[in-house]
Amino acid sequence: MGSEGPTAVTINITGFKKFHGVAENPTEKMANNLKEYLAKNTQSKDVVLGSCTVLETAGQGALASLYQLLQSAIHTKESESATCGKTIWVHFGVNSGATKFAIEQQAVNEATFRCPDELGWKPQHLPIVPSDGPISTIRKTTLPVEEITKGLEKKGFEVITSDDAGRFVCNYVYYHSLRFAEQNKTNSLFVHVPLFVAVDEETQMRFTASLLEVLTSVCK
Repeated sequence: MGSEGPTAVTINITGFKKFHGVAENPTEKMANNLKEYLAKNTQSKDVVLGSCTVLETAGQGALASLYQLLQSAIHTKESESATCGKTIWVHFGVNSGATKFAIEQQAVNEATFRCPDELGWKPQHLPIVPSDGPISTIRKTTLPVEEITKGLEKKGFEVITSDDAGRFVCNYVYYHSLRFAEQNKTNSLFVHVPLFVAVDEETQMRFTASLLEVLTSVCK
């Protein structure tokens, strides 16, 4: 048993397109440029980057494509081998009022959108998954948030843990992803980032690369 070596960790990334009040979403740029950035700047051979996808900033109307994406990693996992290790989804969203990165510990079963999403949906006090129970129902990530946060702080980043991912599309996607993770034995994490005017693009790319290294390290 001891000769099997470390568990492989595959990390899949999503960002979001623009939405009301945010014409340039830093997470869209990050998701589009991450593979190239890692190829040029990452020394670690342990980081295995799976897919990088930019999601529509929408809830119900984009749900089918979200589940199709989540399911695609399961199919890839099944086709490789029965012992291919862990699959992690890291969803990035922007908090336009933030100056620090935030590792989100949980999502709430409530959709209360402050403005319509990009497909025109504006739910108020609706359960995201009615069969899960009331809007106060919480789902938590199984990943060690405190350990991840400390690892990033050691690398020099201003980062906090958060237990409030809002009630907009970020929380909506995170809730569905956490539910999917529980059902399919994968892992899910949501990270809020500031706008580029608060934390520049190069720093955000370094943060993202460092997060992947920390995740790979703590999940082996």
